[in-house]
Amino acid sequence: MPIVRQPQRRYQLVGLLVFWLVIVFLTLLNQQRIQDWWKLRGYAPSSAISSLVTDDTMTSYAEHLFYVNKPEITSGSSFTKNCSMGSEKTIILGCYKSADNGIYLYEVTDARLHGVVQVTAAHEMLHAAYARLSSSERNRVDTMLKSYYEHSLTDQRIKDTVEAYKQSEPTELYNEMHSVFGTEISSLPADLETYYAKYFTNRAKIIMYATSYESEFTSRRDRVANYDAQLKSLLQTIEANQASLTEQQAALVVQSELIKSLGTNGDVATYNAQVGSYNKAVNAYNSLRRETQAAIDSYNVMIDERNAIVLEEQQLTQSLSPQSLPAAQ
Repeated sequence: MPIVRQPQRRYQLVGLLVFWLVIVFLTLLNQQRIQDWWKLRGYAPSSAISSLVTDDTMTSYAEHLFYVNKPEITSGSSFTKNCSMGSEKTIILGCYKSADNGIYLYEVTDARLHGVVQVTAAHEMLHAAYARLSSSERNRVDTMLKSYYEHSLTDQRIKDTVEAYKQSEPTELYNEMHSVFGTEISSLPADLETYYAKYFTNRAKIIMYATSYESEFTSRRDRVANYDAQLKSLLQTIEANQASLTEQQAALVVQSELIKSLGTNGDVATYNAQVGSYNKAVNAYNSLRRETQAAIDSYNVMIDERNAIVLEEQQLTQSLSPQSLPAAQ
């Protein structure tokens, strides 16, 4: 009788099926790695982009997240085409496209604002990192962020930033807090510092960038506020002096008429006494007039200095406003 080989073929089919099931399982298990590998095929970051990794002290994992999004530094219409800046509530000029579809950074060329691109790069990379957190890890991170915000946050600017996000993007609040806290707050609780160490080897360096360019604005605002206080006080002095000069001038007119009358009537003794008093009053009037004119000159100089600082701040703001720039650059 012939040999029946059907069972052996069945085993081969089962083995083949198991093999493909294992392949499918491993593919699903490593789906993200495979997608990342596919995206990074042949990718070579520019020197400007790789410098941001170094500047921000990104870990190898953070670098991977950054490069997977193939970050670009652009300006003008090229930037606004990819990024709508209406929702940002902090000095961040960039955006992260969900599902790792890109990170775009605005090219800031004003030397006074060095650091904006570095902080923006770290901020957007953290958005990519947050998107990859598992549900349990995200809940843990959100709890840490919430606790810090409710019990330890003291920086009013950051508080205002969070409040603005509450209004504009309530569903993305923790995502934004995750990026803002990690790149703009110098001292965080130990659990958050440990968490952010996953992405940066020296987070303090990023804070240094943020503090540096933020101070370009705050220092000018402080100087303008100081000028405004001085101008207000000086204006009050000028107005009080001018009111006094008006009163003194009216009194001098009356006294002058009296002296003329005394001279006409031949009352020499009273005339001489009034002349001395009148001359003294004239000297006081002239002294106050000179003092008032000096105050007015100082006021005008101070106005020019104050407005020059305001103009500087406007120029800095324009450097951070892609919408105000020409469409093509």
